[in-house]
Amino acid sequence: MTEIFKNIPEIKFEGSSTKNMFAFRYYDSERIVLGKPMREHLKFSMAWWHNLCGTGADMFGVGTADKSFQSTPETMEHAKAKVDAGFEFMDKLGIRYFCFHDVDLVPESENIVETNKRLDEVTDYIKEKMKQTGIKCLWGTANMFKNPRFMNGAGSTNSLDVYSFAAAQVKKALELTVKLGGTGYVFWGGREGYDTLLNTDIKFEQENIAQLMKMAVKYGRSIGFNGDFFIEPKPQEPMKHLYDYDANTAINFLRQHGLDKDFKLNIEANHATLAGHTFQHELRVSAINGMLGTIDANQGDYLVGWDTDHFPSNVYETTMCMYELLKAGGLKYGGINFDAKNRRASYTFEDMFMGYILGMDTFALGLIKAAEIIEDGRIDSFVKERYSSFEVGLGAKVRRGETTLEELSEYAARLGKPEFPGSGKQEYLEGIINSILFK
Repeated sequence: MTEIFKNIPEIKFEGSSTKNMFAFRYYDSERIVLGKPMREHLKFSMAWWHNLCGTGADMFGVGTADKSFQSTPETMEHAKAKVDAGFEFMDKLGIRYFCFHDVDLVPESENIVETNKRLDEVTDYIKEKMKQTGIKCLWGTANMFKNPRFMNGAGSTNSLDVYSFAAAQVKKALELTVKLGGTGYVFWGGREGYDTLLNTDIKFEQENIAQLMKMAVKYGRSIGFNGDFFIEPKPQEPMKHLYDYDANTAINFLRQHGLDKDFKLNIEANHATLAGHTFQHELRVSAINGMLGTIDANQGDYLVGWDTDHFPSNVYETTMCMYELLKAGGLKYGGINFDAKNRRASYTFEDMFMGYILGMDTFALGLIKAAEIIEDGRIDSFVKERYSSFEVGLGAKVRRGETTLEELSEYAARLGKPEFPGSGKQEYLEGIINSILFK
């Protein structure tokens, strides 16, 4: 195979003092953190769509990056060139996983039968590369938002024809995921929502979405998919109102429709902030509900109100992310997928590597610092002490469900005026985090 990234070496760990742009400063895959190698905590994954397909095009201009990889775009030759580029890229960075949409892999035909033949051909080629390199598929999905037929959604569409086409795409994408050994399957409903209630039956649409997911679970299990299905929450864009607004909304939907045994959540940092939450909040809500499945790693621009998908650079945010993951015991079937893209002006092959080096280092440093917070113990001790009045006596009875409103009312009457509940000491705790981050 002809080398595509000719001037870029294998990226190795050199430490925080290095000035080599093609080196990791913090990501040392074999470093032991809380008893496990860093690579086991950080199951990094390459997003096929942004890294191999994204050219920097936006609503105001065409792309700036050449992702032809010495082939003719929108051909099967190009599809295989992307495979060559992707596996060389992952191998040089030490990334062991990838994620894909169906139409990332091949140019879509007008005829789904022909598209499926193309998908079979390219996934045969991908399997050869996987065998040669040991790189694995983390999860797959179907792109049911780009094609104009999905203008009103896929599962939420008003058209049986479109709904059937969506079902066919899901069926094939599941088959490909099983073929490539993926341990997850994602539903991202970018158009599963509405712009106006004047033409929308919300109940009807949500029931149809749930039915599509139930059929996916049934079929997936029948062909040997034993991993998790994921929903990826997002509040809006491109539709004004999306049905999976945030973690709480998605969890409620799953439980309402009896899907919570097979589905977990794919939490994305940029989607969390668009919903008015922190990344940490969405991870915590998912974890305490037993729904934390996998992560899309990126960050948004707080001055821009849409999904900008920057590579992660905010160590405070990745520290809090890894704190939640460590406390939750990690991700069973999921990983850390870089659903992130270079800025429009960062258009070279070198920039592709720079983005991933930045993201991997930022998460690695976040992991190191999160472990230090846990080992330090002051945060956990403070939280435990803050709720200590519920550990004994009447408080313990509340927790066990053994008291009544009458008993609590009698207790309150004896108290007279309750004391303040104790200082939250937020500033002190934030100071602890800073002292660990910057020591």
